[in-house]
Amino acid sequence: MTPLPDLARLRRHLQRGGVIAYATESCFGLGCDPRNRRAVRNILRLKGRPQGKGLILIGSEYRQFRRYLAPVDAVLAARFEDYWPGPYTLLLPTSKRCPKWLTGRHAKLAVRVTAHAETARLCRLLDMALVSTSANRSGRQALKTAAACRREFGGAVWVLPGRIGKRRRPSTIIDPSSGGVLRA
Repeated sequence: MTPLPDLARLRRHLQRGGVIAYATESCFGLGCDPRNRRAVRNILRLKGRPQGKGLILIGSEYRQFRRYLAPVDAVLAARFEDYWPGPYTLLLPTSKRCPKWLTGRHAKLAVRVTAHAETARLCRLLDMALVSTSANRSGRQALKTAAACRREFGGAVWVLPGRIGKRRRPSTIIDPSSGGVLRA
């Protein structure tokens, strides 16, 4: 397991709107505190990504998403174990407290309980969900190493050490209410 940097310093970085790059299942991701609008804007600017597309939140457990989501019925909640932890991102209805800068033009929020051990550990130690979008400029290949992230983003991003997982493709995005697959 890769050692994490000083957690108190990392928390302060995130609270101040800082962006981090970290290993995920298939590539490095760019992340931030989802409650921090400035941080989300920084990620969108770094990527050259329009806000309307919305973003994914990752966490180590469903509890970390609750503030952003409407209550989920028991039947759907029972199905979460079919997907998580794993490579499935679910589109779920938002609560009134969910910021529009996370959902973009969409009525639902994309969330995933990560199966990547280091990323799950990071979310668990920070006790929070993180924004998670591939570390790359929009339209380019996702970056696969910490060194590539440092070259691409320089000092604009705090790059955490780590190794990506064995997955070759990004997560599958599913709308469990309709059964529709938006990204396979």
